[in-house]
Amino acid sequence: MLAMMRKNAMVLAIFALVCTALVALTHRLTQGTIIEQEQAQLLDVLDDLLPASSHDESLFDHCVMLTNKQFLGSEHALPIFTAVKNGQPQGYAIEAIAPDGYSGEIKLVVGVDVQGSLSGVRVLNHNETPGLGDKIELKKSPWLLSFNGKTLSDEKDPRWAVRSDGGQFDAFTGATITPRAVVKAVRNVLLLVQQQPQLLTQAPACKEMN
Repeated sequence: MLAMMRKNAMVLAIFALVCTALVALTHRLTQGTIIEQEQAQLLDVLDDLLPASSHDESLFDHCVMLTNKQFLGSEHALPIFTAVKNGQPQGYAIEAIAPDGYSGEIKLVVGVDVQGSLSGVRVLNHNETPGLGDKIELKKSPWLLSFNGKTLSDEKDPRWAVRSDGGQFDAFTGATITPRAVVKAVRNVLLLVQQQPQLLTQAPACKEMN
């Protein structure tokens, strides 16, 4: 009996090791492809939020990596791209994290001009529930377009909430947590632009972080 238990335990251990090795190998083989897809998606988003007409210098020449959990929702450095035209900043594309989504973190890019008006919001990555929380994807719903042109008057602006909390943004039927998290994250980015504008250009350059 004891010998049989040991044999079964050994088989299970070997099976677990093989499965772990296969998962690690798959991750390693696909990691490059995933990174390429994310970079291609980011380029498309930047083109949406900071179109060519808004800058005459490369966005990647005006990219900094900012670490600020208060405004960006992450303990890790996230990129900020500045559109510069005729030597003057015109707007920013700021990566941020909504840490309190229903199914975890939601990675966003927030476009905002130097006057603090939103040019748009896009979602880079999320794990929200299909058919409910995934309406934050532009291909699933136009909800993200409701941010276009919005501004933040001050830190206590009551409009920056979903309607069920007294604000101006619609929630999703059966899924209030997701839009609430996105609204909060976008609001925090606008606060960054209002309260700490120097951080948008004075953080370490992206090239220095690579």
